[in-house]
Amino acid sequence: MQRSMRIEDNAALDVAIAAGNQLGLPVVVFFSVIPNYPHANLRHYHFMAQGLRDVASEAAERGVGFVLRRHPDGSLERFLEEVNAAMLVGDENPCREPERWRRVLAKKLRIPYWTVDADVVVPSRVFGRTYFLLHHFRPHLKRELPKFLVKPENLKPERVWAPEKRIESYPEAEDITLGFTKLDRSVGPVDTFTGGARAARLRLAEFADRELARYEDKRNRPEVKGTSRLSPYLHFGNIAPVRIALEVNRAVEQGKARASASESYLNELIGWRELSVLFVRHNERYDSWECADPWARRTLEEHAGDLRPRRYSLSELEQGHTYDELWNAAQMEMVRDGWMHNYMRMYWAKKILEWAPNPATAFDWAVVLNDKYELDGRDPNGYAGIAWAIVGKHDRPWFDRPIFGTVRYMSGASTGRKFDSEKYVRQNEALFPL
Repeated sequence: MQRSMRIEDNAALDVAIAAGNQLGLPVVVFFSVIPNYPHANLRHYHFMAQGLRDVASEAAERGVGFVLRRHPDGSLERFLEEVNAAMLVGDENPCREPERWRRVLAKKLRIPYWTVDADVVVPSRVFGRTYFLLHHFRPHLKRELPKFLVKPENLKPERVWAPEKRIESYPEAEDITLGFTKLDRSVGPVDTFTGGARAARLRLAEFADRELARYEDKRNRPEVKGTSRLSPYLHFGNIAPVRIALEVNRAVEQGKARASASESYLNELIGWRELSVLFVRHNERYDSWECADPWARRTLEEHAGDLRPRRYSLSELEQGHTYDELWNAAQMEMVRDGWMHNYMRMYWAKKILEWAPNPATAFDWAVVLNDKYELDGRDPNGYAGIAWAIVGKHDRPWFDRPIFGTVRYMSGASTGRKFDSEKYVRQNEALFPL
């Protein structure tokens, strides 16, 4: 288990249990905590630790084992030998480092190793490619959805995990970062989100039963937080997108929301999110400006020397020290809460392009800030969002203007008129914590 940190609705676990039942063997879930996960800090580890406690208790309820280990005792290869494993099943992660680790592991193992794309609705290898625009992707997605948007099996193991010898496991109630001297602890935990499958299911129920009905009207109003706020749980795999989609559809069937609300939300959850996964899987430069399509690279290079009326350093941006109160409020929301409203994320990244020395630096700075503070950072959705805002990924050329060229522009005046921006600023204008 690496990306899909849950027991319920876990396609990778279902595959493992099905194989175990065929072989007459029990199943054990193994999770290894390393001290140097790329760009992760105490905020991320704390949220992850909360989720692992749910994994431990729900694994016991389902009859599968759960073993938690930490560096330097977290070798998966040694654990497989220790339990005399017949085969290994793992989840997938399209990001660079996790996939490199899986390829290296596969070359070392002498037992079958299967991986399952457990955190999308339609496995990304079904498509085998990325798409230029969302409306190019939609017909292909629509064709495949009925095969995969189905109730998860949640198989029961025929043999309960009951090892004859004691298998060491780090107590999940204890600090999983103990002794990690190089871990960045400057970014602390937040009280706005609690990690884990139980908290994710509660949040989903609240959204589907009470808030989905108003989603179309409030989704682009940052001051009322009219979105599902499930992105941290999706990033850590605490909840399956299939489960979210099924619950949203159930709410419509029960008359709690209009079908149009479901369609609007599922366009984000499945359409944009799974297009982002394809983007990251098929573009090695997904986290740098080099992911730009030729039209965007050309126009941004043509305008790279344009005068920037205002310039800020990365430190000034990180501390929210700009003239733009709306942008500062968005930065504050991210730093304080570990989350930023999606509508503000677009504006936030586009202003970085306007204020940074050049597009390449703007992209790098946006990734640094996003990955450092967002609970859902270090994620395909975040990288695709930054690429959309800064290099026009999955967008089309617009009217030519300074700095942006034909990449879509967003102004503070027009953005602020679309919701109660003054209220949003007041909500996030507390003394900056840095």
